[in-house]
Amino acid sequence: MTPFDLLVFRFLLASCGCVVAGLGVWALTALCRRNLPDFSAQRSMWLLGQITVVATFLVILLPHSERLRVVPPIDLPDTTEERLVVPGGTVALTTAATASSMPNANPIGRSWLVYGAQAWLLTYLLGLGYSIIRLWHARRMLRGLAAAGCLVSDLDRHQGFSMALTRAPAALVIEVDVPISPMLFGLFKPCLLLPRHLRRFETAQQQMIVEHELTHLRRRDLQWMSVGILLQTLLWFNPFMWLLRANLSWAQELGCDRDVLRGRPQEQRKAYAAALVAQFRLQHRPATTALAFDGVSVSTLAARISLIREPVTAPLGRWARCAALGGLASIFAGSLAFQPALAWRVDRLPEAAQPTLEKSLWPANDPASQTAISCTELADAASGKQLVHEGQCDERVTPASTFNIAVSLMGYDSGILSDEHTPRWPFQAGYVDWNPSWRAATDPAGWIKNSVLWYAQQVTSRLGAARFQRYVKRFDYGNHDVSGDPGKDNGLALSWLSSSLRISPVEQVAFLRKVVNRNLPLSANAYDMTFRIMNSETLKNGWKIYGKTGTAAPVLPDGRDDEAHQYGWYVGWATKGQRTIVFARMALERRQEGFAGGRVKEAFLRDLTTRLDSL
Repeated sequence: MTPFDLLVFRFLLASCGCVVAGLGVWALTALCRRNLPDFSAQRSMWLLGQITVVATFLVILLPHSERLRVVPPIDLPDTTEERLVVPGGTVALTTAATASSMPNANPIGRSWLVYGAQAWLLTYLLGLGYSIIRLWHARRMLRGLAAAGCLVSDLDRHQGFSMALTRAPAALVIEVDVPISPMLFGLFKPCLLLPRHLRRFETAQQQMIVEHELTHLRRRDLQWMSVGILLQTLLWFNPFMWLLRANLSWAQELGCDRDVLRGRPQEQRKAYAAALVAQFRLQHRPATTALAFDGVSVSTLAARISLIREPVTAPLGRWARCAALGGLASIFAGSLAFQPALAWRVDRLPEAAQPTLEKSLWPANDPASQTAISCTELADAASGKQLVHEGQCDERVTPASTFNIAVSLMGYDSGILSDEHTPRWPFQAGYVDWNPSWRAATDPAGWIKNSVLWYAQQVTSRLGAARFQRYVKRFDYGNHDVSGDPGKDNGLALSWLSSSLRISPVEQVAFLRKVVNRNLPLSANAYDMTFRIMNSETLKNGWKIYGKTGTAAPVLPDGRDDEAHQYGWYVGWATKGQRTIVFARMALERRQEGFAGGRVKEAFLRDLTTRLDSL
């Protein structure tokens, strides 16, 4: 799967997740409106509802957000797999990134999921462009109205400004001879448009209408409205964003009605409602970028008039606010915990036509590779400049025995380990002995050379859980999770082997840069001895390689090890003269005889000589 495909699929999942979150937010606000009579006048809740939906969308887009979910992934065929016909008629499977770089390779099929996700991304971009154009046209229309009107410089001659409260507004007042509703627009340079026919209204009505628009200005409703429009435009495809945005305008109008009519007699309330109806007949669709006196829909006009005549006086209690905010936070957390996620699998061909996977990123003809997922990451140790970034390098997987580099630093820094041959611990019955070479007394040099698991376990057990966790966090190693398998309390012994601790190739390289540059808060002896026991070899062109392999099985959704595949790692650094390059190579392969880490190292070093000279 290419990085672009991963981004497109994550965008599709984020779009679905925010629609589900919008449904939850809308259900919560509808419940509050029914049980809290004055809830509809609280503009903050409608804007917070929009923010909750947008936050859900953005967080799902973040890398590794799927770790927050608690539902199992949906098992789907590999969407980036392509079947290629290579010379001789052999059928091969490869990732999309590999296919594009292989000569004589002709794609003969591609998953509908890839096309569907890409089609949705294109649709989103077109819809976003259309929404922006609509807003631009609305703004242009309002500017045109203002340009066609006359500036009201002497406000004393307009009866709507005869009250003390409505004098000297911080906005331009323009009168237009157009049957519009009084409206306020302009985020940075507010402008109040007044229709000429407003002068025919009763004086009290004119004063209350003008005061309504200027109350919007004092309450900074233009800013609130602009944020709501921006969020709605960003998620234009989400119907609940439109509903929340409409109710934000509704709440703003109710808030202004409440402030204008506070303390007024019933006769003035009726006159105000009559003015609202008269204005509504003149303009049924006010501009979406303006705050208009009749800026409500037909379905809400009767309810607004009812609240004008008989306002709800009971304030919204603090407990209700907290409950509403808690509900929004729960919807946000729930949408992440139950977000959709896909698990890709490679469909196998019939036994007679079992394909051989081509090397996905490094052009080495190794028939034993059979790589399904792979990454190669190289960076300059001094500057941090990324030199090579190929494959799924942001995918976190188990570090396996490459974690022994970190354990070595911990052991020497804490004093548990002394030098390359001390301590030498004897093998005992009950120790892990999957590999026959492990059934012997072992010192630090032998431990690193043979990846002796029980030796690393002796180091971590002597560190203790608290100190072990502190070291991992101090190293900023992967996801920092050394809890181990759920319910088994085996974090000190196995967290780095197909368990809770996970790290991506990009993070491996970042960690190794800190090691090479001695940027971790460790003793000089910890660095010196770790470098001394690291396996090293010199290439033909003079580059000296320090590296560590690792092999482990993937974990299936049901918690069992995948007996059909293996992760292979090779990480370390290459030095020549004054230059050092850190690297991480990871591949998920079909299980074969031997260890995947060794095969990955072989294939990597075979091409590394030429690659290093060109960097």
